[in-house]
Amino acid sequence: MRDGSAADHDAAERSPFVAELLGGNVNAQGYVDYLQRLRLVYAAIEDAVRARRDDPLVAAVYDPALERLSAIDADLDHWAPGIGREVDSAAAATYRDRVAGFSWGGDLLAHHYTRYLGDLSGGQAIGRILDRTFDLGGAGLAFYEFPLRAKPYKDEYRARLDGLGLAAAEIDRVVDEVKVAFRLNQALLTELGENLAAYRA
Repeated sequence: MRDGSAADHDAAERSPFVAELLGGNVNAQGYVDYLQRLRLVYAAIEDAVRARRDDPLVAAVYDPALERLSAIDADLDHWAPGIGREVDSAAAATYRDRVAGFSWGGDLLAHHYTRYLGDLSGGQAIGRILDRTFDLGGAGLAFYEFPLRAKPYKDEYRARLDGLGLAAAEIDRVVDEVKVAFRLNQALLTELGENLAAYRA
């Protein structure tokens, strides 16, 4: 999955919004808008995963410790107390609808892998940058906090994927959906990038 989606992954990381965020140049409103979009996506993924957790492909990665929805809500309460949870985002809605429409567990597995392993990898760097940029002292960053050690967990997660014994055609299908997941993330970031003039710190 990692090798097959490398180009799509790199494209998402090179988005102007991510570049500005990693450069410490996105203001609080920009980050709130980002969190609101993520909330829509994670609500869809976590609802779908819980509903399908008896599917062997989903069961291989299902872990309530990874769920981010309550963490996103806590962060929104910190960054924008009283703000609503709804967001007008065509990109996030498209992402949500894609996840809600799956009939095969491997497709859901692809999105679980893309989001949560990303959170345990590059997401950790984003959390540190936000902490430093806004002098947060760790507050408002629950999204990046996991009750586990990232490196061993990622290794064990990948081992579970390797142990699924998928046929070659199934592997190709999962990799194709990982690419779709990165493109959906890219669309979300592109949408945010359209407002960069208002977001620059």
